[in-house]
Amino acid sequence: QVQLLESGGGLVQTGTSLRLSCAASGGIFSDFVLGWFRQAPGQEREFVGAINWTGGGTYYSDSVKGRFTVSRDNAKNTVYLQMNNLKPEDTAVYYCAADPRGASWYLPHPSGYTYWGQGTQVTVSS
Repeated sequence: QVQLLESGGGLVQTGTSLRLSCAASGGIFSDFVLGWFRQAPGQEREFVGAINWTGGGTYYSDSVKGRFTVSRDNAKNTVYLQMNNLKPEDTAVYYCAADPRGASWYLPHPSGYTYWGQGTQVTVSS
């Protein structure tokens, strides 16, 4: 069974940076496509970014492109989300997700992922 555990969330001010981590256990980490999503109160879960198996390919939602970076360390079974120039609208619970099926690494929808972490809260004050 694959388990994902996010960490690194917190309360920060507008314009600052934060790095989230997501550690995986179980399965073969390098087989996973990994994604980050976020969900604000009363809203649907929103795609943030994703990374392919080797870390050589990434893509992002338009709302975070140029500010957020997804990376992974397959030796540490960990995926990261570096968030720069944070804005109040980035406030949400952030989730990492993993897909082990390997058919495609273009997975911008929650339904494309099999495993999910419990989420970590990010709050950006104005």
